[in-house]
Amino acid sequence: MLYERLLTIEDVAKYLRVQKRTVYDWVKKGKIPAIRTVGQWRFKKEQIDAWLERKE
Repeated sequence: MLYERLLTIEDVAKYLRVQKRTVYDWVKKGKIPAIRTVGQWRFKKEQIDAWLERKE
């Protein structure tokens, strides 16, 4: 199922080793790919990995 592959803010913060507040700020500024679903932010790991690759 698609939702099983989506990461939460907490998951992304742990994965990137940053604070949750940092992830929220990036989302607010449109700096990180995110999906708003049922009032919560979710992230596709594949998109986060591609975003990291572009940042290098």
